[in-house]
Amino acid sequence: MIGVVAGLVLGKQLGITAAAWLVVRAGLASLPAGVAWRHMYGVAWLGGIGFTMSLFVAELAFPDPVLEDAAKLGILLASVIAGLGGFLVLFLADRRGATPDPVAA
Repeated sequence: MIGVVAGLVLGKQLGITAAAWLVVRAGLASLPAGVAWRHMYGVAWLGGIGFTMSLFVAELAFPDPVLEDAAKLGILLASVIAGLGGFLVLFLADRRGATPDPVAA
């Protein structure tokens, strides 16, 4: 269960943020107008919310019903943590004055 939570919460936010940074750094993309890295990090947190594929993989990976239930509990816990974390990061990013310009969108 701890591995599932760590993978969804920590792994997703680090992987998504790092991949976005590498693509921007390589010049293959750029951040949209009004979007700061704080926003990207908040969205990366939200990437940890995941039920469908996580539940499917847990069902395939754990033939023991006790382990499968523990994985499902970890998925639920990770989704709640990722959702709250993403909300807080994005809420605080907007409070810092880094809100996107509505005219540019």
